[in-house]
Order: sequence, then C-alpha cells, then structure tokens
Amino acid sequence: MIMIIDDEKHIRRLIGDYLRNEGFEVVEAKDGYDGLDKLKLYKNIDLVLLDIRMPKLDGFETLEALRDITDVPVIFLTAQDDIKSEVKGLKAGAYDYITKPFSYEILIARVSSCLAKVTERKPDFIKIENMTINLSNRIVLIDDEDVRVTQREFDVLELLIKNKNMALERSIILDRIWGYDFYGDPRTVDTHIKTLRAKLKSYGELIKTIRGVGYYFELD
Repeated sequence: MIMIIDDEKHIRRLIGDYLRNEGFEVVEAKDGYDGLDKLKLYKNIDLVLLDIRMPKLDGFETLEALRDITDVPVIFLTAQDDIKSEVKGLKAGAYDYITKPFSYEILIARVSSCLAKVTERKPDFIKIENMTINLSNRIVLIDDEDVRVTQREFDVLELLIKNKNMALERSIILDRIWGYDFYGDPRTVDTHIKTLRAKLKSYGELIKTIRGVGYYFELD
C-alpha cells in the first residue's frame, strides 16, 4: 500500500489514479497531521509519497515526526525549481524525490524502483533475544520451540511489534485486525492479549497495558 500526503486534492487524485492503474493500493492524506494519523491506523504502508510545501506541517517536519512511527521509505514530491529542498530532503533521510510536474512513466518507475530495493532488504522475521517471529510463515519460536498461536493472535502480536513503544487503543486494534465492520464485544482484544501473553511466557511481559486506553509492545 502506498500513502500520498499532499495538500492539493487534484495532485493526490492524479497520483492515486496512476498508482491504482498499476495495481497498487492507495491511501490519501490531505496534510502532514492527517498523514501521521493514518500511518498509525494502517500497518501495511510500503511507501510514502510526501509533498514538501504544505501548510500546518511541511514535508521536512512531517518526515521527522514520521520516523517516530515507522521506517517506511519516503519519496519527496518537489517543485521543479526546488533543488535546495531536494538536497535537504535526501540528507534528511528521504529515499528519492519526484519533481513536479511529473510524467506517468517517471512516477511509476521511481515508485517501482524504490519498492523493489526495499523488498530486497526487508527482513521476513523479527528476532527478540530467544524469540523469533517469522512473518512469512507466521510462526513464533521461543528457544527454537514452536509456540502455537492462532492467526488472530499472530495478527495482534505483529501489529503491536510493528508499532513498538506506541500505545494502540482497543478500537484501533479492532479496526486493524477484525475490520471496521466488526460488531462483536470490544473485550475480544483483551481476551486475545491475555492468551497471547500466556503463550509467550516471559516475553508476554513486553505487552504492556495502559489502563483505559489499550496496549503497547515495549522494546528498546
């Protein structure tokens, strides 16, 4: 999934149409604050296309705040005469930049190149001391022994770890794991957390509760 953060609606729509035409899923954000909020909701963002010149929170400020949430690659969208901003953006940690106005071919080529390189180096497992979480096979090992977690439990664990040290409200966990159309008991989150903690043994203590709010995974 690709996120577009740009205050110009017609630019978001144009880029979104281009990307959807190539089969990408797209989520749009109207400014930096909106983008940061949506990054907390969507765990499967693979790339962010980020405009530099925006009100409220410009691209550089958004990138800095974004890095507290995720290490997802960022491609800056810059004005044609904005060379200094391009250099500043790359130094700030942006993967690449796309100059406005841009062609369909250039946009898709830059996006595809970035995603290909990120996929090459993206690990398919997470290692925490003697616990290994295989994201590809959806297996959890502790001391090389298989921990029998359900698919929902694995989804919850993956969500918490990918948003480590960030409190997730129960409603957010429900929306992300069970879907927006879930009408069951919200306490189902608490039940899954309880069973997950028990199965993870000592590592279950890394799942912290914020009373009245939700949960987070504590990790240095």
